[in-house]
This record gives sequence, structure tokens and C-alpha cells, in this order.
Amino acid sequence: MVGVNVKDNESIDRAINRFKKLVTRSRILNEYKENQQYTKPSEERREALKKSIREQRRRQRNNY
Repeated sequence: MVGVNVKDNESIDRAINRFKKLVTRSRILNEYKENQQYTKPSEERREALKKSIREQRRRQRNNY
């Protein structure tokens, strides 16, 4: 569970910004969105293969 303690003389806006950063770093929302619908294992493998191919192509472009 992510939580933020508001410090003395700290504005609410700043505390909210710290909370947002903690939530994005902990990837809670990403896990929530992934669990919204079921993906078959074969689809996950296919997407992982596509992602690895894209990464390889990107690395090759950057090497030249």
C-alpha cells in the first residue's frame, strides 16, 4: 500500500504530487490495467516476441 505523510508546512498540492510519483513508480496502475482482462498465454508470448524484435531493431539503428 502506497501512502504519503504530509510534512509540517507542506502544501496539499505538493503532497499529492509526491503521492502520484510513488504510485507511478510502484506500477500499481499498470498491474490494475493488466488484470482488467484476461490474455491468453499464447498472446502474451506473441506480444513478447514482437517487443523483443522491436527492441533488437532499435538497438541496431542506434549502433550505426
